[in-house]
Amino acid sequence: METTPNIGVLALQGAFEVHARRLSELGARTRLVRKPEDIEGLDGLVIPGGESSTFLKNLERVGFYDVLDTFVRNKPVFGTCAGCILIAREVRNPAQASFGVLDATVERNFYGRQNDSMILNSDTTLPGGPLEMVFIRAPRIAEIGPNVETLASRAGDPVLVRQGRILAATFHPELTQDLRVHQLFLDIVIEEKAKTAP
Repeated sequence: METTPNIGVLALQGAFEVHARRLSELGARTRLVRKPEDIEGLDGLVIPGGESSTFLKNLERVGFYDVLDTFVRNKPVFGTCAGCILIAREVRNPAQASFGVLDATVERNFYGRQNDSMILNSDTTLPGGPLEMVFIRAPRIAEIGPNVETLASRAGDPVLVRQGRILAATFHPELTQDLRVHQLFLDIVIEEKAKTAP
């Protein structure tokens, strides 16, 4: 049985190549996803940062939204920054469409504009000590449902959360040398792949 996971990175905007590099460093096979057919055969998907409303326009323009919607409802997905917004149940400031697979309410651009970006070190439930987190025009996770686990926080607000096969971060783990968040997603993908193995 083939055990190496195939992980796609949505490559419409954001630091998608860096996400792919981090996952490759951990032993995953990666594919940049630019068209609906690129989804075929993937075990998991990363939706990177960028501008969430622009993401939606691009997805609708190429007829990609429905294909992605089906995928994120059935397979592991990891949303970072704008990706976190796109998978949330509710989006505020302003309201917009989303895939709604993460039981959370997310507020866009909560921490200010580009020049309000910052790097913080925060405690995390992941083993290995504090986690370096790069925030760039970051959203805030304002509310989470009972099945969502908080793995790291900023001033009391969740910034890294997990709900089963869904992982979300309001920061950019790909912009640090710390691979623990990507390793967690890889572990989730491997775990889910094993469940569906013949």
